[in-house]
Amino acid sequence: MYAVVVTGGKQYKVEEGNTIFVEKLEAEVGSTVELDKVLAVSKDGEIKVGKPVVEGAKVVAKVVAQDKAKKIIVFKYKPKKDYRKKQGHRQPYTKLVIEKIEA
Repeated sequence: MYAVVVTGGKQYKVEEGNTIFVEKLEAEVGSTVELDKVLAVSKDGEIKVGKPVVEGAKVVAKVVAQDKAKKIIVFKYKPKKDYRKKQGHRQPYTKLVIEKIEA
């Protein structure tokens, strides 16, 4: 059984027991989160697709961690103009473990 959910403007294919990294959610570590924007659910080889979401379907996940990704370097420059700008960025994320898919 799997489901396709939307969170943070991205789509994720999830199964029970999966660990996913999503855009930061306002939830405490150890709490549960319900993802109710379910686009599709597959159960016993039968696929149910929503218009745009599946009615009554939700995915229950547990928040494992709130953290930041590895640092990336953003370097801007303009040739021959003596303009250089170096910047670092760490994107915050939430680590979720999928506990249950209800459809």
